[in-house]
Amino acid sequence: MDVLIKIKDREGVVHELQAPTDMAMNVMELCKAYELPVEGTCGGMAMCASCQCYVLNDVSLPEMGEDEEAMLSEAFYVKSNSRLGCQIPITVDLEGLELELAPES
Repeated sequence: MDVLIKIKDREGVVHELQAPTDMAMNVMELCKAYELPVEGTCGGMAMCASCQCYVLNDVSLPEMGEDEEAMLSEAFYVKSNSRLGCQIPITVDLEGLELELAPES
C-alpha cells in the first residue's frame, strides 16, 4: 500500500509523492528516489543532517532517537519542527504527511 506524502522543495514547489509502505524505505530514500535534492551523505545513519526537513502538519511520527537529537543539535537551520528524513520510516501512519526540505548548509 502506498501513502501520499507532500514535500516542498527549496524552490517552494510542492511534490506529491506516492510512498510505498512495503519496501522498508525512509523519507530520505523516498526523496532520492524522486530525485529531490537531498544528499543523504551518511547513508541514513543520522550523522550528517543533509536530509533535514521541517514537519508542516500534525502527523504521528516515531519518537526522535538520541542520534537524531544529537545531530540536530549541531546542524544549521534547525527549527522546533526539524527532523532527519532518514529517521522517519515510511509507514501507513504517514498518510498525508507534509514536509519542507531544509536549506542546504
